[in-house]
Amino acid sequence: MFTGCREKDKEDIVDTTRTFKVVQPGEGEKVALGPLGVDFKLYSQETQGLVSVVEHPFSPRMLVPPHLHTREDEYSIVTQGRIGFRSGDREVILEAGGYITKPRGELHTMWNPDDTPSRIIEIITPGGFERFFGELAELFTSRDGAPDPGELAALGATYGLSFDMGWVPELTERYGLQMM
Repeated sequence: MFTGCREKDKEDIVDTTRTFKVVQPGEGEKVALGPLGVDFKLYSQETQGLVSVVEHPFSPRMLVPPHLHTREDEYSIVTQGRIGFRSGDREVILEAGGYITKPRGELHTMWNPDDTPSRIIEIITPGGFERFFGELAELFTSRDGAPDPGELAALGATYGLSFDMGWVPELTERYGLQMM
């Protein structure tokens, strides 16, 4: 494994600052953003900021507002049901076991096209964006419902996130969706 490496290089590869962590099915802090859930599985502070992992349960026919990240890439794995994705000019509906990448700088959205719940695991790199979900959940709780668009835009801006609702009418009509 270390062929051609000096002893010092071998030491640099071993990172002893991270800790072993186990998250059993169903474990992890959970918050609700209306019809979208967020189950926190791995926080960025546990990975020196390299990655964070959240799980999203999707209610039936729910659409996540189209958005663009400027700081992180996302990798999604469908674990239950089906999830539709649009990223840039590409669109696909993936079943359980399907993977997709959503690169930073590209507008994307996700939705549950069915009448049954769906679920994805989201790997976010670098980590840190998971804090957005926590802060958004606080807004939902403090407002007893969804925050107004201005609050959402302001919170998103602090995380390098912007929204563009241009795709919403077409997607909601085509798939019978409700905006989150």
